[in-house]
Amino acid sequence: MSARAIRVRPRRPCDSVGRRASRSAAGPSVAGSDSARSACSGDGRRRGTGSTEFVIATEAAEDWPTRLGRAAVTDVYEVRMGVEVQPARLAARRRAPEDVTALRTALAGRRTAAAWADTAFVDADIAPHAAVVAAAHNPVLADLFTEFTPVLREGLVTLLDLTRLREQDPATGDDTHTALVEAVAEGDAEEAAAVLLRELEETLGLLRGQGSPE
Repeated sequence: MSARAIRVRPRRPCDSVGRRASRSAAGPSVAGSDSARSACSGDGRRRGTGSTEFVIATEAAEDWPTRLGRAAVTDVYEVRMGVEVQPARLAARRRAPEDVTALRTALAGRRTAAAWADTAFVDADIAPHAAVVAAAHNPVLADLFTEFTPVLREGLVTLLDLTRLREQDPATGDDTHTALVEAVAEGDAEEAAAVLLRELEETLGLLRGQGSPE
């Protein structure tokens, strides 16, 4: 959503300098118009006075990707609930045979990546999730997930670094990813959403110190 800053402020002399000056030739001279004009900067801000300016910001100070890049891992997982759970439900309802093939290929790739370093494993871990979103056949959700993916990747790498989940299980999460793929393939929308939601909530609990790795 695009918006601009809305300025709500008391009426100031610099707001009407131009109008008063333009009437000076036909009417009474406006004394001090030059000084009033000099009290205002080029951007219309009053300087050297006690006037108050209230600014209601309707757009972020930083662009969206930058803000996401600064997010904590817990924030990323909270966003995942909104970005991925509904697509999982839709994917189960709308998947085509080629979507199921893509899901199972991505799942197999994730298992292969269990022998790889964390960054490569994370890329393989994201692939089944991307395939689920693609199977939802909603271009807006697909674009949203694509924009979110770089931050998701960074968050997952940080998660593995924080939790050391792969030290005991290099393919950590294989059971839940398998359950997700099968639920989508079988057309069980509620199960697909529930499996993914459970996984995200368990990870959030772990990050917040309310759980422990299995």
